[in-house]
Amino acid sequence: MRQILKVQISDNSEYLIDISDVGFEKLNQEIYLLTKDKKRLVVMSKKVYKLYSGDLNFSDDEIYLFPDGEKEKNYKNYLKVINRAFELGLTRNDVIIAVGGGVVGDIAGFAASTYMRGIDFIQVPTTLLSAVDSSVGGKTAIDLPAGKNIIGTFYQPKKVIININFFKTLDEKQYMSGLGEVLKYAFIEESCKYSVPLFLFEFLTLSCEKIMQREPLTLIRLIEYCLNLKIAVVSQDEKECGLRKILNLGHTLGHALETITKYKKYTHGEAVVYGIYFIFNWAYKHEYINYAYYRLSIDLLEKYGFKILDKKYSSDLIIDTMKKDKKATSDRITFIVPCDKKQVKEVKLTPLDVEFALNAIS
Repeated sequence: MRQILKVQISDNSEYLIDISDVGFEKLNQEIYLLTKDKKRLVVMSKKVYKLYSGDLNFSDDEIYLFPDGEKEKNYKNYLKVINRAFELGLTRNDVIIAVGGGVVGDIAGFAASTYMRGIDFIQVPTTLLSAVDSSVGGKTAIDLPAGKNIIGTFYQPKKVIININFFKTLDEKQYMSGLGEVLKYAFIEESCKYSVPLFLFEFLTLSCEKIMQREPLTLIRLIEYCLNLKIAVVSQDEKECGLRKILNLGHTLGHALETITKYKKYTHGEAVVYGIYFIFNWAYKHEYINYAYYRLSIDLLEKYGFKILDKKYSSDLIIDTMKKDKKATSDRITFIVPCDKKQVKEVKLTPLDVEFALNAIS
């Protein structure tokens, strides 16, 4: 099965997303047709190389093996990618290909956006998380020790190729991380302003067993739903000036948890789900949503095996980390808050408001 989606950013900027379960021979052929007569730098996850180097038709001399883990998304590794592109003699007419999860896609995209002031790059996400999140929309970034994605650009890929065969070897923790981002879309669907209802909340409720079993056709449909919503958002607001902020549901606390635990305790999706639990509880207590919707939403998270954060961290440390978030203002911390069924809005809280809310977590 194959689904093709188009991302239209402006009259002069568009690209395709190819979602399929075709064999690797066809995947290799497609990449070849996109890149023939070009020099290529393939930034590939070490884990993906170990699992799939025999299936992917890249020569070793064009591959830069990238270490796994969010902590590797730093300026030192960024410079290594840039230097490798220069050593290979890449010009503005050539291409960088990202093959891996979100870390590889983010750093390869940032390198492509800055190398010779910008060359083409292609996203080949190999995790569910990167397929429904970072590979689409043009955000690229590297981290600082004190904050995630502090250095970055908006730079759209030439194409995104999502092949769900890569997901067969995802361990359970990484697969669940992807589902954390997937569930986020269910809570923001109506705010995305997509042209027709997709009923993602209902689809996730009814198809849980098949999704957990990684049934191919169900996965392709699930990714298509999520990306249709994301495309609707980024096509209206490429650079997060307004509507695109809704994609950050759960991310304010989520990013803080990732940062203070040095990316070693929680996957991104886990951290986002903890952030969703937190803000749903806050929204219910402050009468932004009614009990019926609050209960339905918590039930959906629990249906997929997610639980509320069971460890308390210093409120001062969390708030200090949140203040360094790129979405924060000088005296407010920005949250995306549920305000009705499948709808969210931006709310700016004082540090004191956040402290009360954090201290109320049981």
